[in-house]
Amino acid sequence: MAEFLQFLFSGITVGATYALAALGFTLIYNASNVINFAQGEFIMLGGMLAVYFTQAGWPLPAALILAIVLPAVVGVVVEKLAIEPVKGAESVTLIIITIGASLVIRGLVQVWLGKNTFSLPAFSGDTPLQILGATLMPQSLWVLGVTAIVVLALWYFFNRTLQGKAMLATSYNRVAAELVGINTNWVLFLSFAMSAALGALGGILVTPITLTSYDVGIMLGLKGFVAAVVGGLGNGLGAVVGGLLVGILEAMGAGYISSSYKDAMPFVLILLILFFMPRGLFGGKSTDRV
Repeated sequence: MAEFLQFLFSGITVGATYALAALGFTLIYNASNVINFAQGEFIMLGGMLAVYFTQAGWPLPAALILAIVLPAVVGVVVEKLAIEPVKGAESVTLIIITIGASLVIRGLVQVWLGKNTFSLPAFSGDTPLQILGATLMPQSLWVLGVTAIVVLALWYFFNRTLQGKAMLATSYNRVAAELVGINTNWVLFLSFAMSAALGALGGILVTPITLTSYDVGIMLGLKGFVAAVVGGLGNGLGAVVGGLLVGILEAMGAGYISSSYKDAMPFVLILLILFFMPRGLFGGKSTDRV
């Protein structure tokens, strides 16, 4: 029982990070039908910038805020320089562009901060909590708590604010949204900023647990994409559930089978889900762009 709980705690913790990444994919996909494969680099940027600013002597709160704001700015720059000029291009073209953007971001961070692995101090110390024989790190509570707050904040944003409703309207029918006066370019601008900020937040939260380096965004981004597809691409609730499922399956597979297969588990899951439920668990909207 203790062993099972240990794997479960580990899976839910990392799964919450995948959920934030998946929400980032969902935001951009709903606003523009673009699958942004640079999302993993925003996760990496959040962790790396948090480490850089804390090591430079900045107070932790200020360092964390900057580590969220700057990736959001980078997300806007990617949208303005890479996505907006080719608006309406084929989906394969857009995917290649976002992959190219991720390579540029990764390369710049590698040149700037190097190839070393970095750590970030836990926000509430390293003394583990004992629960039924299993240990839970205080940082895991930060990951789960902040993720829950983000999910609630997004629910409020999309259901109670004009900007959120404008984003929903754009996701349902872009042309109709434009006809009633919604600035869909602003919606796309906002979705890239929010997506990058969500990714950076996930990177900051998980860095004290898993460490970070210039190339961690590759697998984190891919697993976030898997989570989004498993839950139903375009569905916010599906992104959260998909992220938790991917994290739990990964932890259980590593614990009960072999850690060598840890990174393969999410891709086995996506194959099974798409074979039996092509639109994912929560049936994302049907579209020509995949």
